[in-house]
Amino acid sequence: MSKLRTNKHAGQYWWRGAAIGALVAGGFAFAVGASASNAAEETNRNKALLDRLVAAYPDFFVSHDDNSLTWKDGTAMPFDDGKGEKTFEALLNKPDLEDQFYAPYPLGHAGIPPGFNIDPGRVRYGPFFAKMYGDCSRGEVTGKLVDIVWLPKHVGSRLKVTSVNGVAERLKAVSDELDALPEELIKYLTPSAGTYNCRVIAGTERSSMHGFGAAIDINAKFSDYWRWAKGDAKGHYPYKNRVPWEIVEIFEKHGFIWGGKWYHYDTMHFEYRPELFP
Repeated sequence: MSKLRTNKHAGQYWWRGAAIGALVAGGFAFAVGASASNAAEETNRNKALLDRLVAAYPDFFVSHDDNSLTWKDGTAMPFDDGKGEKTFEALLNKPDLEDQFYAPYPLGHAGIPPGFNIDPGRVRYGPFFAKMYGDCSRGEVTGKLVDIVWLPKHVGSRLKVTSVNGVAERLKAVSDELDALPEELIKYLTPSAGTYNCRVIAGTERSSMHGFGAAIDINAKFSDYWRWAKGDAKGHYPYKNRVPWEIVEIFEKHGFIWGGKWYHYDTMHFEYRPELFP
């Protein structure tokens, strides 16, 4: 009896062990398959984003591989630094090229109000822009600046903007379209709060897009900025905006993103970032 009971239990243990082994093996195979699928998805996503960078800045890039962007001078710039998920502060202060795309930029009326810490375009990989536009602290930007006439029918003021990537021509096209808007909208646009300014972003050590000559601030009197608002203990800020959609849509049409689509909003601010548009 004892022997039969032992053999019986041994058979049960063997069956259970085999079943568990099969489950473990199956689970492992599933995990490996899922991992391979995720890796393939990430590779395809990165390729699409690298394609977008090459297409957005054709004067500077010739190609890319799976994880680097090739400049026309032969420089290979890494896309993903391999550090995985980052805190929001790390995204801002220690980003890689991939991190610039951490939040998709929503076109048109979408994305308002933005979700917590959703700042599409506010994450910028400094070496990327410095190599493209120059480092203003080293005097590399001023020689590339040109004057455009801002709202010639209404104001006719001159603004300095970079000629790199055709930014000046694009901002002139924006100006011409804005100049044709109804009179009641012109007050939001003039006087401009500035274009080129070799400085860091307020409260940070990060270079401003104004330092590259690739950004413009419209009239601050009718604008809102998260640093002017009173946040709570958790860093939550009430969203505010007074800039009409007609203005935003014209800027976006010409490749400029709007700071009003950031959780940390800056509604006077527009910068040339064509890679963020689908």
